[in-house]
Amino acid sequence: MTNPFLEPLAANGLPSFDRIELPHYREAFEQGISQQEQEIAAIRDNPGEANFHNTIEALERSGALLRRVGDVFWNLTSSDTNDELQALELEMSATMAAHSSRIYADAALFTRVQAVMDSNVTFMGEQQQLLEETHQRFVRAGAQLADNERQRVSDITERLANLTTQFGQNVLKDTNDFQLVLDQGDDVSGLPEFVLGAAKAEAEQRGQPGKYVFTISRSSITPFLQYADNRELREKMYKAYTNCGVASVDNRPIIQEIVKLRTERADLMGYASHADFMLDDRMAKTPGAVRNLLDQIWEPAQKKVAQEAEDLQALIQEDGGNFNLEAWDWWYYTEKLRKARFDLDEEDVKPYFPLNQVRDGAFNVAKRLYGITFTPCDVPVYHPDVEAYEVNDSDGSKVGLFLFDFFMRPSKRGGAWMSAFREQSALDGHETPVIVNCCNFPKSDPCLLGMDEVRTLFHEFGHGLHGLLSKVTYRSLSGTSVKQDFVELPSQIMEHWAMEPEVLKDYARHHETGETIPVDIVEKLRASDTFNQGFATTEYVAACYLDLAWHEPGGDDAGDIGKFERKAMEDIHKIRTVDPRYWSSYFLHIFSGDHYSAGYYVYIWAEVLDADGYDAFKEKGIFDEATANAFRKHVLEVGGSVEPMEAYQNFRGREPSVEPLLKKRGLA
Repeated sequence: MTNPFLEPLAANGLPSFDRIELPHYREAFEQGISQQEQEIAAIRDNPGEANFHNTIEALERSGALLRRVGDVFWNLTSSDTNDELQALELEMSATMAAHSSRIYADAALFTRVQAVMDSNVTFMGEQQQLLEETHQRFVRAGAQLADNERQRVSDITERLANLTTQFGQNVLKDTNDFQLVLDQGDDVSGLPEFVLGAAKAEAEQRGQPGKYVFTISRSSITPFLQYADNRELREKMYKAYTNCGVASVDNRPIIQEIVKLRTERADLMGYASHADFMLDDRMAKTPGAVRNLLDQIWEPAQKKVAQEAEDLQALIQEDGGNFNLEAWDWWYYTEKLRKARFDLDEEDVKPYFPLNQVRDGAFNVAKRLYGITFTPCDVPVYHPDVEAYEVNDSDGSKVGLFLFDFFMRPSKRGGAWMSAFREQSALDGHETPVIVNCCNFPKSDPCLLGMDEVRTLFHEFGHGLHGLLSKVTYRSLSGTSVKQDFVELPSQIMEHWAMEPEVLKDYARHHETGETIPVDIVEKLRASDTFNQGFATTEYVAACYLDLAWHEPGGDDAGDIGKFERKAMEDIHKIRTVDPRYWSSYFLHIFSGDHYSAGYYVYIWAEVLDADGYDAFKEKGIFDEATANAFRKHVLEVGGSVEPMEAYQNFRGREPSVEPLLKKRGLA
């Protein structure tokens, strides 16, 4: 069989998933590396004077085959992996890091890039942005360092690629290895039918029919902690979750080496810490600016969470419990308090949120805001669970393809994310994007979502719209290729529509009766918007502080990781009964790659933007055409071709304020 990666790509950009076999990846990677090496040599050795076309655009065009195979390979190692793919992933992560380092460490090539930067030519718009981004990539890879220092940076980058890949694989292994298997009886007391149905489906997938299987995937452990009456089992599940990455495999030595290498690289690059190095290329610019934002949120959050803890302890005493509140009790008693305070039980809410209706609700919001439509299409996909949609604009023109991959499985890493099998570009003809949203919902029939899962779907769909509606020339600047602390704006602002009464009436209908969600339930949901926000804010912001602790000066000296973590939490006077959302051994955001390292704060940074930005919609109506068009034009379409704050101000007319965020979280 011929290698599909070496054949012309389909016009719609969709990979030939039905024809790709394991050996095709290695062959395509090898040929792709060889091709790009030849392309780079042609740029470097061009006898003509360096200019934008023969240097910057030529670099942008190079590596087309590598991108094509990489877009498939790295997506599938996250969403549908296996032992063979993981072995190849470990190998190729180091190989690709070395290949990239050779390009960005090429002194003669950088000389040409620098010559274009230093020329007297005035570049406009996207060209100027691409030039600056290209130059920055070389500089941040060590292009301006001495030969021996540049080589050391390359060696560090290659080693980090291997370590971060191993970290992620270890977390997936521990996540898959742990399972709590229960029979019917007292052990499942308190667990509602929708939780048991998902656990029964998980048991069947794992070859244990008739049992209930719970895992430490968030979609499994969270409802278990919410409803299970058996406190010992709640503790067992919680400790298994917080022991991830040190159970069957130990990520702690990997963390220590990662942090030491990041610190060394930052020092070579002339930065005080890895946090300074990473933040220099983000909106925040400095660790001090990040801490300033976190501190503004932390103080009111601590007041709120302390009161929440008192309320839960009082409820324990009222229930006859003779014990102190612990971390594994928080979800359980919070659910009881929610029901008592708002007469709101998630078991009564979930029947109104079957997955297919929530999906269609998100599609309809996109249609009302931006005029785009999603039509199911029959195309090859990489897993039977994946749904494919053709996306068209209001004028009938094709926007791209959109894939939804909803369900958790052992071959998929935890969490939820958006990615692309092809990014939008118009450099050599219009290439429409192929976007994928991955979630980890329990696979059951029917699949009923809780409110957190509804928000997750809308969140990732917001990222998807950012990728789909991109309208730029250069792939490097398209879609979500923006500063890390700006990328969450389109996703988080999209979450607001999920809870709007006008939208809920459209998609929240009982899966059996078709009844629209009652007004009193909607009112209760909205009344409980700020309920438990002290906890939610504390666990998230605590993880942000932990991230900074690792990547500011001193993180590389951590000998005992547990002691280091405790010190980081003592420094911020964190409440004992609320842990950070992630402890270090399974903190995938910061240790499975560089992208979010020293950057877990980006969600709250973007929430300042999205809370302020959504006020623009509320001021004129949540489906106001002019406001939607402005957001599409100035944020979604421009990708990284405009500086983030400029893009936001073009949409909003001013800089954002933190007050809407504090109000939204009930912390004002």
